[in-house]
Amino acid sequence: MSQDIDTLVTALYVKIDDDRAGLARLPGRPPKLSHSELLCLAVMQALLGHHNEARWLRYARKHLSEAFPHIPLDPGYNKRLRAALPQIKRWIRILAADTDFWNETVWICDSTPVPCGMSRTTVKRSALAGWANYGYCASHSRFFWGLRLYLVCTPSGMPILWALADPKIGEREVLAAMLEVDADLVADRKGLLLVTDKGFASKPLERSLSEQGITLLRPSRKREVMRPGEPMLKKVRQLVESVNDTFKGQLDLEQHGARTIEGVSVRVAQRVLALAAAIWRNFQTGQAVSRSLTAYDH
Repeated sequence: MSQDIDTLVTALYVKIDDDRAGLARLPGRPPKLSHSELLCLAVMQALLGHHNEARWLRYARKHLSEAFPHIPLDPGYNKRLRAALPQIKRWIRILAADTDFWNETVWICDSTPVPCGMSRTTVKRSALAGWANYGYCASHSRFFWGLRLYLVCTPSGMPILWALADPKIGEREVLAAMLEVDADLVADRKGLLLVTDKGFASKPLERSLSEQGITLLRPSRKREVMRPGEPMLKKVRQLVESVNDTFKGQLDLEQHGARTIEGVSVRVAQRVLALAAAIWRNFQTGQAVSRSLTAYDH
């Protein structure tokens, strides 16, 4: 079976459209660009590397008019995409649950910077002020102003939980909040192993996770006795690092260009959905490397 952006979008469109077939029709005139088409366009935009919406829509009108004959004007597309954020989050979860990766009992957690401004003037004037903040990325030895993307995924890279947070909030607090919000999801998995880096080290957190049936695996800190299974953690930790590299390299996470809370949220969600859709498609077609986006980025 061929693997390209067209087959991915076709399969995704059919799945979304079938899911919406049983929903009651809302009053009023239906939009010319359907909800299924909107989400497919959002996935294509992320996979093809168009982080500027205006340029993306010009490209889509010229090259994708046969598949999407009713592409809205720039403000209309932006408005509808923001309004679709709850559905984008829902479809990340649906696609993950439609694979065997959903039932895995090993999760990996890490965070990565989402810069939102590069100058002091931007920091002062940005609509993100009060939500975004200054943070430090130890892995790249740099400061940034923006947010942090927290991702809990399976070893295959399939996103399970994700959140955006102020970089000054402790990693442990954000992880605890994510697991609390999705407590039912955690309760369905017995013997869950959560792999993190040493930044999540905390006896209260480990105690809380243990009460939820989660075993935390992390490297030992200085002056700590080597923890069980630590020699194997490095290879597992590299998996989530490679997922973050996919977000930054192929999905242009740091080039999102958003200037508002709603804009950043939906553009990050758009990229998480694109990754989930690619992994879902690779699983459905039996590809050896589930997280590869190479077949879909051109």
